[in-house]
Parts: sequence; structure tokens; C-alpha cells
Amino acid sequence: MRALRILLILVVVLGGLFTAADRLAVHFAEGEAADRLRTSENLNSTPDVSIKGFPFLTQVASGELDDVEVGIGHYEAATGDGQKIRIDGLHADLRGVVLSGDYHAATADSATGTATISYSELLRTAKSEPTRVAPGITARVVGLSDGGNGKIKVAVEATVLGARLPRPVAVLSSVTVQGDEVRVKADALPALGGAEIAESRVRAITDFQQAVDRLPGGIRVDSVRAAKDGVEITVKGSHVKLAG
Repeated sequence: MRALRILLILVVVLGGLFTAADRLAVHFAEGEAADRLRTSENLNSTPDVSIKGFPFLTQVASGELDDVEVGIGHYEAATGDGQKIRIDGLHADLRGVVLSGDYHAATADSATGTATISYSELLRTAKSEPTRVAPGITARVVGLSDGGNGKIKVAVEATVLGARLPRPVAVLSSVTVQGDEVRVKADALPALGGAEIAESRVRAITDFQQAVDRLPGGIRVDSVRAAKDGVEITVKGSHVKLAG
């Protein structure tokens, strides 16, 4: 009985030591992965990296991590025209992360995540300069906001014969994604100054698109939805490079 008690105590002690060593190892690995990701993606701040699953050491020994979560506060994505657009709150869940032989690189079998493009960022891509849409009438987009029910409210300011209309015209628009582009399209065209204006001229103001390219690790925009603080995007990818 005494021997059994001693054995149980040893098992508990060794288990505690293994758990402590495992947690120290995962904490160190998370820090190393975060630093490498910051360098490889040229981030302004260190991202959050969380390695899930227990024990960590046996996962490392197998060369594959089950689940890794990555959080990036702000990311400057390419727009395809040499410009950048800021992505806020990018959070990605990577599954089946295979480690390289020297542990300097990792590739996830799949990744899904979410992020937000603020309305102020998206506004920079709209037609913000006054543009002639009909004789004596110019218009421009001056604001974007949540229109409710997954719609974007586009505020269009119009000037008729040199006089600005008392208030911007509100246009409810749908937001979709096609390829790498986030597209905003008016559901119905607004009346500007009571004049007959060709649809193509009005849509040249109200409708616009923004490419969102070169996201971390090769993930891509999968779907979009208008929300309170901006356009919420979901991202996904396969064979996603985490670091290296």
C-alpha cells in the first residue's frame, strides 16, 4: 500500500513537471512564431499567436500542430494599383499546421478568419472628387455608413448650377465580393437635381470597387457584409504559410 502511494505521488509530480515544461515550451514557441510572422509580413506590431491543443510537445514531435490562432490588429493589404488599404482586427484559425524540419517555417492545410474594413478606409476608394453627371450637375460620394440589413448607406453630395443641394442624397447599396474585389453597387439610383441623368453616369459615382490583395500567408477574401463599424469580411485559404 505504501509503495502504491509513493508511485501515485511520483506520477502526480512527474505529470505536473511535464505540464509545466509543456506550457513553457508552447509559450516560447508562440513568441517565436509571432516574431517570425511580424518579420515575414512586415507588420508594424507583433501579432498574437496562440497554439491550441495539449500536449504541445507531442505535437511538435509529430511535426504537425492541430490548431493555431493568429490575431493581427492592423494589416496593410495591397489594392492592385500600388496603394494600400488597412484591414482591422484580422483573426485567423489555422488547422493542420505542418512544421518544417528546422522549425523555421510552417504551412497550414487550411485557414478561416474574419476582419473589418472601416467605412473611412473604403471611402478613400470611392469617387470623392466632384464629377459632372449632367449639364450643370456634379456629384461626389461624401460618406459611407451602415444602412441596416446588410446594406451600405452611400451619401452623395450634388451641386446644381453651382448651388449645393441642402443635404446629401442617401443611397442604399449592396456589397459583394468578386475575386479579390469588394464591390459596392446602388440598389436604386438617386434623383439628383430633378434632371434626367443616364444610369451609367450616376453609377460612375455611386458604384465602386476595391481590390483587397496579398493578405497574410496567401489567404483571400471569401465573403463580405455591411456592419455597424465597416464591412466585415471573412477570409479563407489552403496551404497557408504561417512563418518562414
